[in-house]
Amino acid sequence: MRLVGDIGGTNARFALVEEGDDLPREEETLACADYPDLGVAAEAYLAARGTRVRDAAFAVATPVTGDEIQLTNSASRLSVRETRARLGLDRLLLLNDFTALALALPLLRPNELRQVGGGQVLAGRPKALLGAGTGLGVSGLVPSGAGWIPLEGEGGHTAFSPANDREAAVLGALWKRFDHVSTERVASGPGLALLHEMLGLIDGQAAEALSPEEITRRAEDGDVRCHEALEMFCGILGTAAANLCVTLGAMGGVYIGGGVVPRLGDRFDRSCFRARFEAKGRFRTYVAEVPTFVITAVNPALRGVARAFDRPVS
Repeated sequence: MRLVGDIGGTNARFALVEEGDDLPREEETLACADYPDLGVAAEAYLAARGTRVRDAAFAVATPVTGDEIQLTNSASRLSVRETRARLGLDRLLLLNDFTALALALPLLRPNELRQVGGGQVLAGRPKALLGAGTGLGVSGLVPSGAGWIPLEGEGGHTAFSPANDREAAVLGALWKRFDHVSTERVASGPGLALLHEMLGLIDGQAAEALSPEEITRRAEDGDVRCHEALEMFCGILGTAAANLCVTLGAMGGVYIGGGVVPRLGDRFDRSCFRARFEAKGRFRTYVAEVPTFVITAVNPALRGVARAFDRPVS
């Protein structure tokens, strides 16, 4: 058996896979905050099952640049050397979390995707991937003669590009607080809460501090500011998805993962996301032919992590 993990800013998800297989089993989610470092969390998962492994692969929500890994949106850390020794591993592979999710895209079944809007997938063409959670993950798949090549980047940290006067006012307010306003700053779980706060500030009204879940609930109940914040979030994500689509030439589809959008359900489908995705001026027809999908599979990145054993990323 091999150990696979998908480690985000809030939770660490672990599972076991058999060598030569990509089907995770015995999945468990642990809260990162409950452990001093992520190697201890992995050790706890294995100890609970009385299992030892020789190979492990983890997806982490941060760039993979060396032995010491510090998550971008969390205090959690992981040392490759220390974790390998702690778990008695022969091999420990690390890859970016959205690189892992990109590797999982060809493994997803039709019932694990929900299409939003029109368009059709063109076989053998690049696929784009982004998703809002604690941050904004961005990746993609590019076809090659040997199969799919996943992209490892940090596209969530590109500059936020407003598409109307209201969003420009939000950007202006955020510039007073941050020297760089990334797309992730507004198109993520914390970003939704920040949008709600900024809209209140712009209107000269103190905004109640609300969680993303509470904003979503109140939007459905008719709260005007919560509704606007949620619509603005979906619109910004639509623009970001379209930018990624035209950058990669993603005629193989654009896929939305992460923890926020799948929980919105048909509220997301009814939002301005698709209209903003297609609002591409002279390239409106181009993007209108590209399908957009919400990934509804449970913990799909673990399948992509399992694939990393066959093609080590780092």
